[in-house]
Amino acid sequence: MRSLLIRCSPGRLLTGLASFSTRHNKLVPQVAAAPHRCFQRHMMHYQTEERGHPNCTDYRIYFKTSEGNYISPFHDIPLFAHSEQDSDVPAKKRKESETELLFNMVVEAPRWSNAKMEIATKEPLNPIKQDTKKEKLRYVANIFPYKGYIWNYGALPQTWEDPNHTDKDTKCCGDDDPVDVCEIGTQVCFPGQVIQVKVLGILAMIDEGEMDWKVIAINAEDPEAKKLNSIDDVRRTRPGHLEATVDWLRKYKMPDGKPENKFGFNEQFQGKDFAVEVIKTAHDHWRALVQKQSDGGGLSCKNVSCCDSPFKCSAEEARDTVHSAPAYGSPHPMPPEAVDKWHYV
Repeated sequence: MRSLLIRCSPGRLLTGLASFSTRHNKLVPQVAAAPHRCFQRHMMHYQTEERGHPNCTDYRIYFKTSEGNYISPFHDIPLFAHSEQDSDVPAKKRKESETELLFNMVVEAPRWSNAKMEIATKEPLNPIKQDTKKEKLRYVANIFPYKGYIWNYGALPQTWEDPNHTDKDTKCCGDDDPVDVCEIGTQVCFPGQVIQVKVLGILAMIDEGEMDWKVIAINAEDPEAKKLNSIDDVRRTRPGHLEATVDWLRKYKMPDGKPENKFGFNEQFQGKDFAVEVIKTAHDHWRALVQKQSDGGGLSCKNVSCCDSPFKCSAEEARDTVHSAPAYGSPHPMPPEAVDKWHYV
C-alpha cells in the first residue's frame, strides 16, 4: 500500500491511499482519507485541494483525481460506486445486486460541525464552499440537545432534484440541488471526503414548498454496516435515532426565524427500494441536465468526463479555473456565537 501525501504552493492537498483489488486484479485507487486514516474500498481515488482561507467567504475545496486532473464532484464523480463510466453519459449498464449496490457520497459537513458547507452548484467545477446569506457565512445552530449536524451530511453526485419536475407523491417540485444524504455511521468524516454508502431509506422533507429528499445511509466501511441493511434495522437497533433525525430537520431553521419544515408521507421514512428509485430518477434528471436537455438555470455544468455533454471542458481549462482562485491561506477564527451558542425551540 502506497501513501500519497502531496503539498503544493497553489493549494493544500489532503492525503489518500492506493491499494490493489484482488477481485478485479488491477490497481483500484481508493477514497480520499484524512491524514493517518484510510477507508479502503474498490473505487476511484480523489484528492481535495483547498483554496482561500477556511472560515472565510473565499474558501473553496476543489476535487482532483490521483492523476492530478481537476474534476467536478457534482458531475464527474460516478453515482454508482461500482459502475465503470469510461467517460460516458449515461454510465454503462451495471451488474446490480440490491444487497451490494453502493453509492458514492460527497461529504460536505461532518457530524458535530456547524459550518454550512455545500457543493457550489453555480460555480465552475462545483467546489465545496460555506454557504452565505447577505455576504455572511452561514452556520447550523446548536438546537438543544443537538450539537451542529447530527450525522455526516453530504450529497450524491450525478443527481439533481429538478425544480421543473413535480413529485407524484408529494406534489412538490425539486429544490435544484443534488440529493442530500445523512450518513449515520460511527466515524466522523471531513469536508470533501468521498465515501461509499449503503442506502437504508429516505425521508421526504418539504423545505418552503420544495421537495428536499433526505437519504439515510451508512458508510460501507463502518463497523456497524453489516448489521444495518434497512430502515427497520435502524429503528430496531438505534431507538430514537430516526425520531431525532426528523426533529432536527424540522427545527434547524427556526433559530433564523423560519417556520418548521414539513414532511411527506406523514413524517414516515420510506424503505431502501423506494429510496433507490428516487435516486435513480434524480440521476436521470442529472443526465438530462448535463446533456442540455433540461433547463439548469444558473447551475454550472462544466465537467471533464461526460462525453455527450456540451459542457465538457479540457483538463487545461479546469486547471485554469482552480488556479484562478485565491491561494490557500491561514484559517480565520470561527465566531463563538455561531458555534457555541445553544438554542431552545
